[in-house]
Amino acid sequence: MAVSFSYFRRRWRFAFLVLVGVAALGFSGSILQANRSGSNLSGQLRVIDGDTFEVAGTKVRLHAVDAPEKDQICQTQQGKDWACGGWVTKVVSDRYSGVVAYCEALDIDRYGRTVARCSALGEDIGAWLVREGMAFAYVKYGSDYVQLESEAAAFDRGLHAVKMQTPEQHRKADKPERKPLARADCNIKGNMTAKGDRIYHLPSQKYYEKTRISPSKGERWFCTETEARTAGWRKSRI
Repeated sequence: MAVSFSYFRRRWRFAFLVLVGVAALGFSGSILQANRSGSNLSGQLRVIDGDTFEVAGTKVRLHAVDAPEKDQICQTQQGKDWACGGWVTKVVSDRYSGVVAYCEALDIDRYGRTVARCSALGEDIGAWLVREGMAFAYVKYGSDYVQLESEAAAFDRGLHAVKMQTPEQHRKADKPERKPLARADCNIKGNMTAKGDRIYHLPSQKYYEKTRISPSKGERWFCTETEARTAGWRKSRI
């Protein structure tokens, strides 16, 4: 059976287009891989907390800034507790979630996160956070934003208008105390509430496992209930 020349031409054209498409996919995949594994990252931003994001599948910790932890509580000038950590995370999420960010990778921290300087919406994200009082200059790792923090503090912007521990102090205080070996049997937890009430918990009680002891807040371990009561603590009701 005779086959026309136009038939072969159509077949060759189809094969050529397939090869071009495969090559294009390979090329775009190579670009994406290079974008993620090189010194720069770019992609839609997902907010984890005030200074930690995910960009192009990589967890990123912003360079030289420190925002409050999600669970951090501050105190207003009127003496009321305020969930400032959650507030900062929400404000940052509302502003940056889903936008395209460009990050310059600088280091890897001890948690395996990429430490980077990132920009979005036409400006440095770290600079915006510090300028608006959503985070502090983390001079332990760089003095990039010290001047911006001074300006924010002068105008009582954001967190500068409340009483709070620095995020680093909060993280250290939030770590449970390790009991000295000599006091291994002293397993009664003397906890202080946000209102300053002193309550001790026995191992058999409901909230014992959830209770963490922070010596920096005045909390402590006791060996006996008598010791706890003498020191001014009362037993948890449940």
